[in-house]
Amino acid sequence: MSTAPGYSIDPKAFWADPYPDLARMRAEAPIAFVPELGATLFLKRDDIYECEKNVAVFSSDQPGGLMNVLMGQNMMRKDGEAHMAERRVFFPAVSPKAVREVWRTGFEAQTTEILDRLAPQGEADLVRDYALPVSGEALKLLTGLTNITYQQMDAWSQAMMDGIANYTGDPAIEATCHAATAAIDAAIDERLPELEARPDTSLISVMLAGGLSLEQTRANIKLTISGGQNEPRDAIAGCIYALLTHPDQLTLIREGRATWRQAFTEYCRWVSPIGMSPRRVAQFFTYNGVEFQPDERVFFMFGAANRDETHFAEPNRFDLTRDTRASIPFGAGPHFCAGAAASHTLVADVALPMAFERLTGLHLPRPGAAQFGGWVFRGPLSLPAAWNA
Repeated sequence: MSTAPGYSIDPKAFWADPYPDLARMRAEAPIAFVPELGATLFLKRDDIYECEKNVAVFSSDQPGGLMNVLMGQNMMRKDGEAHMAERRVFFPAVSPKAVREVWRTGFEAQTTEILDRLAPQGEADLVRDYALPVSGEALKLLTGLTNITYQQMDAWSQAMMDGIANYTGDPAIEATCHAATAAIDAAIDERLPELEARPDTSLISVMLAGGLSLEQTRANIKLTISGGQNEPRDAIAGCIYALLTHPDQLTLIREGRATWRQAFTEYCRWVSPIGMSPRRVAQFFTYNGVEFQPDERVFFMFGAANRDETHFAEPNRFDLTRDTRASIPFGAGPHFCAGAAASHTLVADVALPMAFERLTGLHLPRPGAAQFGGWVFRGPLSLPAAWNA
């Protein structure tokens, strides 16, 4: 255990709203050991920015970590050349160029179909009925798992997210996660003959063609589903919530004084969809007076870093005019999210502008009915909305 000061949390309250505790820790113990999580948390943006790059000490290689145990060792749980070798094969399928030239057209077509079904209804839960299918259908295209439904994609993603955040060891959550990963393997197996006969630009096809083993491909597809479904889903619905509850900020966009991309980047600072990234201490190390022992667990708390008062004035305020360059919603080191370009395009260039264009008069009849949850991953659980049918 590190020598960091201890800080206790109520896990249920922390899941419901981590920001009060994160603010106290930033102020009182910016590196703190939380016994309920069995980990030392880094809370300040600059500490995380520096230490996340020090992979010799803060390693992503976590043999006993929940992600490795439940999903297989993907490139996010490797360091150095082992990480980069897989990333080099993976990245071309989701690079800014690929997103611009290959995927955006598909994102737009699928979102149009979803809105065509949704618009005449006049009301819906925008998490369940808009953000979830938009994200799921996009991820089916990117991964190559076009043989499944978006509902399956979301359920599998959520099961894995719950599994790798299951630090209290709930056996039911673990069993659900195992069932999801087995179903993903079966779906990949079903697609293999077609993709081998007719290779395409999907991740399964690109990784296998690039020389990754089937085991590596499976693990990286699970990684992609785990983060690639919930983060855009949560950001789409969350951005809509933020703009509708801050009409002055929506007016900035409508008057051309701010952009949808500014809304996305500020939302990802304000409510970080990816709130934490775990690391294993690889060797004895002292940082800012705190001693770390080998094999102990560290959490880099992006959700805390993105509200660090050192960099963001009034950090709890949603403000599209804010300079967000210091925020780190996608990480800061060599494990910076490879799918960031796809997320930016899907959310800011497609899902947000199309929703506000098609769902005229969009509003929240009961803003307080919107429910948020999570700290490892955070977003709206429901968003009841209405518009002019």
